[in-house]
Order: sequence, then structure tokens, then C-alpha cells
Amino acid sequence: MFTTLIVQPIFNLLVLIYAVLPGHNFGLAIIIFTIVVRLLMWPLVKKQLHQVKVMRDIQPELKRIKKAAANKQQESMMMMELYKERGINPFGSIGILLLQLPILIGLYQGLQKVLHDPHQLVTFAYPALQHLSWMKELGSDIHRFDATLFGVVDLTRAALGPKGLYIPAMLIVIASAVVQFYQSKQLTPTTKDSKTLRQLLKEAASTGKQADSSELNAATARATRYLLPGMIFFFTVNIPSALALYWMTSGIVALIQQTIVLREDTEEMAAEAGAATLADNGKTKAKKQIIEGEVIEAPAQKPAKRKAAAKKRRKK
Repeated sequence: MFTTLIVQPIFNLLVLIYAVLPGHNFGLAIIIFTIVVRLLMWPLVKKQLHQVKVMRDIQPELKRIKKAAANKQQESMMMMELYKERGINPFGSIGILLLQLPILIGLYQGLQKVLHDPHQLVTFAYPALQHLSWMKELGSDIHRFDATLFGVVDLTRAALGPKGLYIPAMLIVIASAVVQFYQSKQLTPTTKDSKTLRQLLKEAASTGKQADSSELNAATARATRYLLPGMIFFFTVNIPSALALYWMTSGIVALIQQTIVLREDTEEMAAEAGAATLADNGKTKAKKQIIEGEVIEAPAQKPAKRKAAAKKRRKK
């Protein structure tokens, strides 16, 4: 079922791009495939990045809640109210990770089929794709399949494999790790008062008080800047560089998407701040007009009141 629903559709999208691409370069097809996948995930990616940014921005408010709450139950309720007010789903950012995982596994299995047996490029494709002109040519002569990136990088080889160190693949692996580092750094900036995880634990041990949970979460997130790139490096260094190329391209596109979303958020916040200032000025002006109106009208009402009082006296 996983092969039918996940692996084969992902593989056939890659094959379609490869078959219609001028020059039929497999490495370039992987790059275009990765960009297409990231663009298809754009709405979910944008939503996730908004969630991450808002979570980062409300850290001062979470600290105030922690100080104001009488107990943990009240603190949890106040935090959930804040999340609801800001439209935050604490588990919303997991969605993009869960979506990327089957894509990565599906692509890996599809590439493994092709790299171990190039005939799978034709036989594992949908019948409609098998009738494309280039696929027919490959079916008659599979040796025409060139599993390289522009004829320079052999995408079937790993950076560290049976044949030893393969420098072109190693450069792709290193680039993947570096891009991942800057992705994490962009989402977890360090401020002047930021403390490391070690500092927080040391302070908690010396004072005997529990470390602030929001500061611990922020410190842990900053620590993953180095953990994730390391994991990506060790994961991709021993597998065919075709998958490392996918990961590097995906990281570059993700970095561009993050930059766009964060810039839009900054512009929206500036616009909202300007609108709030105008609204405040409008309210102040309206209040001033009301006050002035009351002051002006007050003397005009006095003669009317005197006449009504005189009329009552005459009736008496």
C-alpha cells in the first residue's frame, strides 16, 4: 500500500519531469522535482512558519504568565487562552515534518530502484509515461540513462562508500548540513539576554529553583542548530548522492521560503502598528470633540433650565 500510494506517485512525478526535460539530465530533474514539491507544500509551510514566528514572539508574554499564575493548572489555562487568542496550534508545526517524511522515504525507495536497476525507470513508471518518446528510447537502450548531475557528479555514488571518499558528493552533503544550520538559525535567533542550556541548568542547580520552561525551550531550540545539521550529514554521507542533492535543494528552497514569510510578517506587523496608531489618534480626536461639545453645550443649556424653573414657580 505504501508503494502504491506514496512511492510510485512520487517516483512517477520525478520520471515525468525527467522525460520531458530538454537534455534529460537526471540531476537537474531531481532539482526541479524538489522545487515543485516545496512549492506544492507552500501553504502548509507558510502556516507552519507563521506558527513558529508567533510562538517566538510571545515568549515574553509566556514569562509574564508564569510569574502571574498561582499554580501550574492556572498557568496552563492562561497559556491555552493566549494560544487561542493568537491563533496558535502548539502541534501545528509537526504537520510539515509528517508530510516531508513519507516524501523522503518514497523518493529514497524510488531512487534505490533506479540506481540498483536502471530498467526500473521504465518498468516502474505508469503506462502513460512509458509511451513518452524518451521513455521508449530508454526502453530500447537503457544505457542512454545518465545518472549524473550535468555529467560532473555521479549520483549513484555516496560521499563515503566502498570506493572511498567521493569529493563531489561530499561537497553536496556538506552544503546540505550548512543550509540546514542557517535554516535553524533564522528561526531561532540569539538575543543579548539569551542563555545557553548549560547556563540555565547551572543557575537552577545553584539557586534550587526550577528553570523557566520557556527559556529552556528556547535554549533547546538553539541547541538543535547544530544537532540537525549533524544528523543530516551522518544520514546522507553513506547513501547515494542523489538523495543528498534532493536534501540540499530542499534546504535552499526552504531557506528562501522562510526569508519571504518572515519579511512579510515584519511588513504586516509594521502595517498593523501604523493602523493601530491611526486608530488611537482617531479615538483621541473623537474624545476631544465629545469633550469640547459638552463644554460648548453646557452653557447653552443653562438658560433653558432657568426658564423651566421659572415656569414651575409661576404655576405654584
